[in-house]
Amino acid sequence: MTARIFTFVLLTLVLAGCREKATPPSAAPPVVRTETPFSREVGDYVYFTGRLEAVESVEVRSRVTGYLVNIDFQSGKPVKAGDRLFKIDPRPYQAQLDEANGQVALAKAKLQLAVADNARAKEVAKTPGAISQQDVDKYQAAEEAAAAQVTAAEAASEVAALNLSFTDVVSAVDGIVSRNLLTIGNLVTQDQTLLTTVVSQDPIYAYFDVDELTLLRAERLIQQKKIQSTSQGAVLPVEFGLANEGNDFPHAGTVDFINNQIDPSTGTLELRGIFANPLLTAVGPRMFKPGEFVRIRLPLGPKYDALIVSQAAIGSDQGKKYLLTVNKENVVEYSPVTLGPQQPNGLVVVNPVNIQRTPAGVRFALEGEPSEPSITADSVIIAEGLQRVRPGAKVTPKPMERDTLLTLPAEKPAETSAAKPEAKAAAPPATKPAAAK
Repeated sequence: MTARIFTFVLLTLVLAGCREKATPPSAAPPVVRTETPFSREVGDYVYFTGRLEAVESVEVRSRVTGYLVNIDFQSGKPVKAGDRLFKIDPRPYQAQLDEANGQVALAKAKLQLAVADNARAKEVAKTPGAISQQDVDKYQAAEEAAAAQVTAAEAASEVAALNLSFTDVVSAVDGIVSRNLLTIGNLVTQDQTLLTTVVSQDPIYAYFDVDELTLLRAERLIQQKKIQSTSQGAVLPVEFGLANEGNDFPHAGTVDFINNQIDPSTGTLELRGIFANPLLTAVGPRMFKPGEFVRIRLPLGPKYDALIVSQAAIGSDQGKKYLLTVNKENVVEYSPVTLGPQQPNGLVVVNPVNIQRTPAGVRFALEGEPSEPSITADSVIIAEGLQRVRPGAKVTPKPMERDTLLTLPAEKPAETSAAKPEAKAAAPPATKPAAAK
């Protein structure tokens, strides 16, 4: 019996020793990469997709029927208003003009005879009984009829001369001409056959559609007198960027047209901006082409100071947005925010909300209650790996160097399209926030 007790005690001690050795050491707090928001003045913008269109676009058609005998332009080259583009065979129309001029001469000769006959009849009528009044009236009517024939013949001559001039098909506007759609020898039908097109180059339009919610938002800002409407004389600026210009909108213009009704099929209102279209070189092509798709940025409301963070730091919880911040004790805290407009280079504006931090957690402060903003410019924000930590957990913060691609440069006015691309100044390096040191 004593041996059994001794064996049981020995096994207990051995198992206890094994259990003590199996207990792992306490884990170190996880390392998280952090950043601090930075404050700057931002504008509230709305973004759309637009398309460039020429201010003037002409489909070149002949105003007479005939055979094409000459092409007087190079496809894709600039032309001036009045330059001849095509030549229609003029010989039939020259013959018609000659015939019409002959009819004018004949009518004038008849008029001259009728005037003389009428004058003689009036002179004879001075002798009583020499000529009846009926004959006098006939001579007067004959003169007037001859005069009318002269007028008709001259009008026919003008039509013939006009048709002859239409055998020169000219450009109606300054611009770039497309290719010729017919070659020499083909029959051209009056007002039907499309010969080519000419589009103007400078300035250029950008059309885009604004959704109804944005319109209502703009109307609210007008009511609050934060912005002025175009009917009050305000000039509405607009900017656009090309597909290869990243998040930049360097080309500035103004809105010069707002449609008079919303399209019921799309719920949008058409707007149009007008922009300068400079030459790429002294003799080179223009910067923009009609038909290009562009990214439109329309400012909405005055500029204001805001806090900006990386979009990767934003968490979502049932539609509500939040940041995970680290307090002075290196404990993770839940900080609800609302989002403002997106910024270039993966950044976004965040708006703090008034909260109360209690031992039970965070709750929104009611009006009149003591509160604090959920974040400030000095807050330490977890920038990466939100899924690896939870509020209340202890962490080891590691400030991260903000990627230069994510650093928002100081905002500068949009470069006008009249400036040459090679003259654009390089953007100065952005200043890193204090937490990125």
